[in-house]
Amino acid sequence: MNIVVCLKQVPDTTELKIDPIKGTLIRKGVPSIINPDDKNALEQALLIKDQNENTKITVISMGPSQAKEALNEALAMGADEAILLSDRFFGGSDTWATSETLAAGIKKIADYDIIFTGRQAIDGDTAQVGPQIAERLNIPQVTYVQNFEFEDEKTVIVERALEDGYEKIRVKTPVLLTAIKELNEPRYMSISGIWESFGDENKVTVWGVDDLDVDRKNIGLKGSPTQVRKSFTPEQKGKGIMLEGTSDEVAEKMLVELKRKHVL
Repeated sequence: MNIVVCLKQVPDTTELKIDPIKGTLIRKGVPSIINPDDKNALEQALLIKDQNENTKITVISMGPSQAKEALNEALAMGADEAILLSDRFFGGSDTWATSETLAAGIKKIADYDIIFTGRQAIDGDTAQVGPQIAERLNIPQVTYVQNFEFEDEKTVIVERALEDGYEKIRVKTPVLLTAIKELNEPRYMSISGIWESFGDENKVTVWGVDDLDVDRKNIGLKGSPTQVRKSFTPEQKGKGIMLEGTSDEVAEKMLVELKRKHVL
């Protein structure tokens, strides 16, 4: 079985700040990590490999050369092959252009049964790239996967999380599945994996725009219909007011405050 996992290196948003004057992200000193949902996607592929030693896992990402760090981490966790789509021509891509580029990379890989992606990236929160890749490859997709099992070699059964429960779906491969954190608990890198992956710079294969069968009009900044005009932090709201007393006293105080603020 051949599995492709799409990964993205993202800034750790727990330490991310926005310049209040320029409205831009302050990236200096902010560590980069594998997108959390993508780690769940990779872990599910690794769990399948644990049960079937004939499974091959290829991780693919699009980004600058520093994204090799994330791919090396994936190799150290147990992936077999890593591909980085990196080219100045890819810069400025929105989700539309990103999915076009990643789909072209996956087409070049050619032989796949399952594609795993994370539900969404923490730096964009769009949840669009995975489904768009499936559409471009013309294969079925199931999003928000929280449980996974095989029915047979060509059929998988997944639970898709909903707001008020879940739905169980049977789907044939090839298929694209987007993972959520409830699916599993990602493993750590192994010591031997770290030694082998981070000790060899050539472990990650790099493909540029000339290596892909893709129309340049549909990728990069020129192929991106969506562009971010401004990033900003919302103004802080005032602190809440604590009202104390009996229920009647609190109700009376609340009415007074609402009238004072011209709500009533």
